[in-house]
Amino acid sequence: MLILIAYIVIFLASCASLALASKWLIGALARIAMVLQIKEFIVAFFLMAFAATVPNLMIGIMAAIHKIPELSFGDVIGGNLIDLSLVLGLGALLSRNGLPADSQTVQKSSFFTIIITVLPLLLILDGTLSRIDGVILISSFICYVFWVFSKKERFAKVYENCPTCFDFKQFIKDFFIISLGAIFLFAGSKGIIESASYFSEMFKLPLSLIGLLIVGLGNCMPEAFFVMRASKKGENWMIIGELMGGVIMCATLVLGIVSIITPIQIENFSPFAVARAFMIIVAMFFLFSLKTGHKITRREGGALIGIYVLWLLVEVFIKYFQ
Repeated sequence: MLILIAYIVIFLASCASLALASKWLIGALARIAMVLQIKEFIVAFFLMAFAATVPNLMIGIMAAIHKIPELSFGDVIGGNLIDLSLVLGLGALLSRNGLPADSQTVQKSSFFTIIITVLPLLLILDGTLSRIDGVILISSFICYVFWVFSKKERFAKVYENCPTCFDFKQFIKDFFIISLGAIFLFAGSKGIIESASYFSEMFKLPLSLIGLLIVGLGNCMPEAFFVMRASKKGENWMIIGELMGGVIMCATLVLGIVSIITPIQIENFSPFAVARAFMIIVAMFFLFSLKTGHKITRREGGALIGIYVLWLLVEVFIKYFQ
């Protein structure tokens, strides 16, 4: 019993470490992005989403090194589903007038987001996410980056009240913050790997399911904190960009790198069967909302949270009542 409590404490402390480190990274990267004069959506999509994705990448690399890459696959699939349902729903509910998405860059990026969301699930239908599949995933991300930066109007913007173009002291401070955040991310990811392995053995659950339900939720904490802060401050323009960026980077860069290090083999795909169905539902709901009203309304946010709750109930029912 004491060992179980100890691992629960380790898991919670590791999640807190990831959340704290991501908060530091987001702040430092945001200041750097303003100096670079990049459009808000691009700032959120690339820099802030990258900061929030680093925990997934660290966990994925550690899982690949420990020869349990299926934990990373569950983490990414579960995390993406949570981001597009629970986290996005919370952002829409806490915002005053919904989450706007009326720019052409956002609208076109939404199609790419949906394709990338389901791509890993299609590539692993044969039971393995191979090194070739990993190259395909990473190449998909590179193609999107090329598309965004091929035209200046898609990413460039002149900020009002922009700080001095280069502050050496602030740059050194931000570099120190990023370095310290990386250390916390490494420690947090190591703790999550160890505790997830213990939970898997203790409760006789497959690592893929642990990653899907528990690790994925823990890794979504940085995004959840960011979304709630941004909603309360009225910075709704950052939320969709950060979440879309996080989903795409996890599905392409994280799974691509992990599968290149150690191919991901899923012998029992049943834990992902329900998640795959709900992922498609959430993805289509997300796309429909953006295309109809060019925003995610508060009502639609409530519906997304409802989808997340329903997914949890179905997963628990299948596991324990069949």
